Amino acid sequence: MSSISDLVNLNLSDSTEKVIAEYIWVGGSGMDMRSKARTLSGPVKDPSKLPKWNYDGSSTGQAPGQDSEVILYPQTIFRDPFRRGNNILVMCDAYTPAGEPIPTNKRHNAAKIFSNPEVVAEEPWYGIEQEYTLLQKDVQWPVGWPLGGFPGPQGPYYCGIGANKAFGRDIVDSHYKACLYAGINISGINGEVMPGQWEFQVGPSVGISAADELWVARYILERITEIAGVVLSFDPKPIQGDWNGAGAHTNYSTKSMRNDGGFEVIKKAITKLEKRHKEHIAAYGEGNERRLTGKHETADMNTFIWGVANRGASIRVGRDTEKAGKGYFEDRRPASNMDPYVVTSMIAETTLLWKP
Repeated sequence: MSSISDLVNLNLSDSTEKVIAEYIWVGGSGMDMRSKARTLSGPVKDPSKLPKWNYDGSSTGQAPGQDSEVILYPQTIFRDPFRRGNNILVMCDAYTPAGEPIPTNKRHNAAKIFSNPEVVAEEPWYGIEQEYTLLQKDVQWPVGWPLGGFPGPQGPYYCGIGANKAFGRDIVDSHYKACLYAGINISGINGEVMPGQWEFQVGPSVGISAADELWVARYILERITEIAGVVLSFDPKPIQGDWNGAGAHTNYSTKSMRNDGGFEVIKKAITKLEKRHKEHIAAYGEGNERRLTGKHETADMNTFIWGVANRGASIRVGRDTEKAGKGYFEDRRPASNMDPYVVTSMIAETTLLWKP
């Protein structure tokens, strides 16, 4: 008799050419992820060859009940680390039946910005540091923390090892390998300052692919925590008090910044970002005011500061960039629950297209 595990791990290629495509999209909150699967007659590698699909938008907070059909447009394909074989994950964005992007479709506007010839010519690179917290399912309290209590103060947990310092590493490593299998350009992982909090990095990736990859990496992570019976939180300040929040620091460079003399280009870009500080803060994630307090390696959200190697700044420039006179900078303002389509495209728009 086959077990559930046997059936879950069936290799479909032994008996059929058909494959399973898991269509993924962003739900009505702008942060929740949804997905459903369909059978394809054979392997597909080009998203333009995939059929559009629909779903009930009234059940995701994205359409009224009397006109609930929302259409999924396939945009990018990744290998499926759960079903494996030729099965795929498909990142989609959502439109009305008339072909208009629905309000929560932030990819559509980002694609416009990234297809602008001035942006294309500069080949914007992104590296996104996604922080998150693992919570015990029934009590919504960080893994490794005593129920109703607190662990020892911060200090030993960042990049720490040991059963009393690192909580949830099996989930973290499973996610790391699953993302590599999927074809996501995940570049690393580490334990964070608050116990039960971790980080993974995506990039360097060019243009809109950075946001596609981050969303699918989030999807894979939440599927893994589902299997593990753990809750995934992207709250920017999950625990009040003397504990670090969770961000999504976004590293950025353009071709001009990476070339000789690039540090001057970086400084001009930072000046533009300073002038649009309020607009960026408003778009950088819900609840970010609880995180950007000027404490715990943040700058106060009402001020704009930049500096070299300053982790208390809004924008940090690395020592290597200063020394080389070219490179990249890090926008430390985005919250862990930011929309990467919004953040990456807004940085490109401000630094490359906006005219003060």
